[in-house]
Amino acid sequence: MTQDTAVHGTVAEGFETVREEFAALVAGERDDYEGQLCAYAHGRRVVDLWAGGAGAGDALYGVFSATKGAAHLVTALLVQDGTLELDRKVTYYWPEFGAEGKGELTLRDLLAHRAGLVGTDAGFTRAELADDRAIAEHLADQRPFWRPGAAFGYHALVIGALTGEVVRRATGRTIQDLYEDRVRAPYALDFHLGLPATAEPRFRGAQPLLPTPGQQALIEASPRGPHTLEAIAFNRHGAEPTDLERLYEDRLIRAKGPASAGGIASARGLARMYAAMIGEIDGKAPLLKADTVAEFGRIHSAGYDLVTRDHRSFGLGFQATADLWHPFLGAGSMGHSGANGTQAFADPHAGLAYGYTRRRFTFPHGAAPENDRLVRAVHRAATAVG
Repeated sequence: MTQDTAVHGTVAEGFETVREEFAALVAGERDDYEGQLCAYAHGRRVVDLWAGGAGAGDALYGVFSATKGAAHLVTALLVQDGTLELDRKVTYYWPEFGAEGKGELTLRDLLAHRAGLVGTDAGFTRAELADDRAIAEHLADQRPFWRPGAAFGYHALVIGALTGEVVRRATGRTIQDLYEDRVRAPYALDFHLGLPATAEPRFRGAQPLLPTPGQQALIEASPRGPHTLEAIAFNRHGAEPTDLERLYEDRLIRAKGPASAGGIASARGLARMYAAMIGEIDGKAPLLKADTVAEFGRIHSAGYDLVTRDHRSFGLGFQATADLWHPFLGAGSMGHSGANGTQAFADPHAGLAYGYTRRRFTFPHGAAPENDRLVRAVHRAATAVG
């Protein structure tokens, strides 16, 4: 491994260009930039870089929707075990879910964001957003916003609660507990669904979005009415509207780790989880078999997203990373971004796992634009090294 003083951290031989790309990024950012980049190739950590103030290398950040990757890794494990069956109706596990015309929806369609159940008419309180069971209870009685299975739309703040209730009914345990026992603890991951009090000193709260004048104009011009599907999906329409940038200020969110958008991680934790998912790491067999990876990474929903009003594509619980973000990756690449700029995924064909997170929000919310150049650099180096 080699050291560079422009940024902190190390890269393996053959990955020097990744360090150079990260250093160039940092040089072009604001003076208060703080971020982390980590990558694994065939189970070996080959990139571990960071920039920022004291403690940035070991900091933990709210990773927002990148949480969904951890939640749906648990779901994939249960499908692999035979505990869950993708083509069973959700009501087989959760009978109350069938209210208001939802009785024919399968677990497969639920995972592909096809339920039409992106929120509730009244919205959620802050306390409810921290509690997956409370979310699920409200959604069981909610009439869907489109005919289930007829279209898809991003279930931004609720998909983990919906999947989690199926998991709880089938196993008697929460996604958070299963993730801790089967994934986080065995692999010593710096990626928590429920941050323990002992780790609180390492948590760094998000810095607010500071858009340029041009970006601010786009924000103000975007259709953000109080009763749009987008407003409902991001809980901006109720008595306690959600401000994503302040979500992790609530210790209840950090402590409970709701499975849609409550995870806390470092880039190391993000990349290591995906490395363990697809390949051998530290002498342990991959968490998922190749056919499970292929099934969950296979595109199930693609095209016009009714919530975000743009092109989206999903596998089962995971974003289809190659189609949505980085087309040079292998087919079946799968992961999930987060609202603050976080990006994390696995490319099974390249044996590559990637994690990036930053403290300051980017515009627009989601995978930060710099991920394209960083992912390209990592992918090129991994391909060259073999």
